Amino acid sequence: MATTYPLPKHHAATSSEKMVIAASSLGTVFEWYDFYLYGLLATFISSQFFAGVNETTGFILALAAFAAGFAVRPFGAIVFGRIGDLVGRKNTFLVTMGIMGASTFAVGLLPNYATIGVAAPLLLVSLRILQGLALGGQYGGAATYVAEHAPNNKRGLYTSWIQTTATLGLFASLLVVIGVRWGLGEEAFTGWGWRIPFLASAVLLVLSLWIRLQLNESPVYRQMKAEGKTSKSPLKESFGNWFNLRFVLIALFGAVAGQAVVWYTGQFYALFFLEKVMKVDGVTANVLIAVALALGTPFFVLFGALSDRIGRKPIILAGCALAAASYFPLFHALTDAANPALAEAQVRAPISVRANPGECSFQFDPVGKNKFDASSCDIAKAYLAKGGYNYENVAAAPGDIAAIRIGGQNLVAPDPAKLTGAARKDAIKAYQEAVKAALAGAGYPAKADLAAMNVPMVIAVLFALVLLVTMVYGPIAAMLVELFPSRIRYTSMSLPYHLGNGWFGGFLPTTAFAVTAATGDIYAGLWYPVIIAALTVLVGLVLLPETNKRNIDA
Repeated sequence: MATTYPLPKHHAATSSEKMVIAASSLGTVFEWYDFYLYGLLATFISSQFFAGVNETTGFILALAAFAAGFAVRPFGAIVFGRIGDLVGRKNTFLVTMGIMGASTFAVGLLPNYATIGVAAPLLLVSLRILQGLALGGQYGGAATYVAEHAPNNKRGLYTSWIQTTATLGLFASLLVVIGVRWGLGEEAFTGWGWRIPFLASAVLLVLSLWIRLQLNESPVYRQMKAEGKTSKSPLKESFGNWFNLRFVLIALFGAVAGQAVVWYTGQFYALFFLEKVMKVDGVTANVLIAVALALGTPFFVLFGALSDRIGRKPIILAGCALAAASYFPLFHALTDAANPALAEAQVRAPISVRANPGECSFQFDPVGKNKFDASSCDIAKAYLAKGGYNYENVAAAPGDIAAIRIGGQNLVAPDPAKLTGAARKDAIKAYQEAVKAALAGAGYPAKADLAAMNVPMVIAVLFALVLLVTMVYGPIAAMLVELFPSRIRYTSMSLPYHLGNGWFGGFLPTTAFAVTAATGDIYAGLWYPVIIAALTVLVGLVLLPETNKRNIDA
């Protein structure tokens, strides 16, 4: 394990160190730009590649395909982490970047469901898997490479620039998406313009590859190789040795899992919540997130530098604790500010569904076969779930027909057992129209009114969410690098990082929206990040060591 060091004198970054930071960061910005495009365009991808299912299921399936890229990230970490420890950091960069760039460009050319049928979503998922594998091998190399160039007393500061790249990549993709949507108009963008951001990545790929080619191998790795101290079996040393494996598990459950859910809640879930639940139009939601990110990004560097002085552990765990305590009030405040008419309607005319729980299906159909019309409960809930409305479940006796109550108005659903064929279809349609009219009459808006939106408050809430992200994410790279010895650092740090961010974080949007659709509570999905962040605080307080005084050259 790495040893502690006497603090050296502070010095300004040399030109070569600045080049390392700039080249690693710019290249990583490109890879995150590629990866985030899919998340930002999930609504369009849902309509293009998941046709033939209901709207709620289609969106959740699109998010699941997004999560598929995250699911394979740990495997990319194992494969490319091993290569990075065996043959070096720089060459691994180039391979992962090429895979990422080619996969992203191909999404822009992929025929949709209407053209090639079920092959379209299958090809899309395959490309997402390639992206996830590449990203799984990239982050550990970039963080290790920068840290191994950094002075001992500035690793938090230097690696925090790598931490900004995920947000900068998202920010860049937001700007491109906003620019193309504004330039083409919504109709053209929905039809074909959504492909342009993917195709434009080819230009960024060439630029990023050129930048990475200017780099030399890290001095720590060069020295290890010259002395014959590189690992012959990184996987066995990393995960077959309990002493090292113990720190892999501590890093995962005592830091990275919480960091991951805080990150994805503050950036992705907040964006999806604005669009799908608050009914804010896509362009406005993207602009609001972009402003909050622009305000928050400098704090990655601030907290990274602060961790060099007071430690990585207190900052990361404080961020997780604050997130667990504040998410519910923050998202309630976001509702009040983003769509005040909706917030007022929820208080004045709350919605409830009275039904026999035994007749209610889980409002998520992964194979697209269920039309949610087998029972009166399904008919009632399907409409509300599709519209993202908040409602309370009230248990009814077996045999009772389900009913939606909106304020003082009670709307009894059709009984499908007494209807067949066209009569059933017409009855369901008529019921949905009646519910729609009742919602409108009770003040539930079809979409958010920008003129009524409290924009400063929305940005303030989003900024608070991003600030929590910067607390947990700014110091994490330095901490992970410092936990493991040089010979197996790439492999050892990559796996917990991508298990945490790929699985705990990557599945968050899908899980949260599935929970919301199933329960009818638009805030229920927040329990997932709250519980994970709280558990991370408990594990981290007990088991996570402080690392900021360690010498990583060994």
